[in-house]
Amino acid sequence: MKVPLTMPLTVLTIPCLNDNYAFLIAKPDSGEAALVDIPEAKPINDALSAHGWTLKTVLITHHHADHVQGLGELNLAPDATIVGASADAHRLPRLTKEVSDGDRFKLLDEEVQVMDVSGHTVGHIAFYMPGIAHVFTADSLMALGCGRLFEGTAAQMWASLSKLRALPDETTVCSGHEYTLANARFAVTIDPDNPDLISRKSAIETAQQNNIPTVPSRLGDEKKTNPFLRPDDPAIRAHLGMQTAGDSAVFAEIRKRKDNF
Repeated sequence: MKVPLTMPLTVLTIPCLNDNYAFLIAKPDSGEAALVDIPEAKPINDALSAHGWTLKTVLITHHHADHVQGLGELNLAPDATIVGASADAHRLPRLTKEVSDGDRFKLLDEEVQVMDVSGHTVGHIAFYMPGIAHVFTADSLMALGCGRLFEGTAAQMWASLSKLRALPDETTVCSGHEYTLANARFAVTIDPDNPDLISRKSAIETAQQNNIPTVPSRLGDEKKTNPFLRPDDPAIRAHLGMQTAGDSAVFAEIRKRKDNF
């Protein structure tokens, strides 16, 4: 699915495996492209070939196999740069550029800001491109959800999501999986009287029936409807009976309920 932009970059959402997404970012006038995550090589190579693009940069968000395993079969430029977290370098494919939280670098003439979003894993990073209002979050912030806490704590994940929530509403959230319908079905059990959520769930059901991807999403919509971004919401707190609890504790309860949903 092509995301139309008003600037001279194109972002393609590439379905991979059963429910993963990779993202190609390209500058069509030069034919240079970058990639976020590599669940599998073939659909990415096919997209590169169809557009005549040269893949010169790969950005890796975290070490899980379904985000890195296609790297060896990618059609990469000989001088391609492989970017990943310094903190995770020991279990990532060999990197040519290691980055950490707060680092900034240029990609296709646009600034990329590196954000540590540990929680799903320790060392997970997101890539925010303010010039095109896109953030690539993989398994941290997801459409109507967040990643399961395999390594990090609830406090870490809530801190990570708080950083992402602070980005502008118009930011496009490019997350790593098509889990949105399942997330919507859970979200209404936490926030049953939210009209924005009820409307979004209906739209997601229609999209799924028509095989239309629900990723990427708009951060402003996530702020209104994603329960994992809203542990400070009075209605959610009242529904959970946690009116006086801290935000991290409320988040932890929401995550525990989703794990058992």
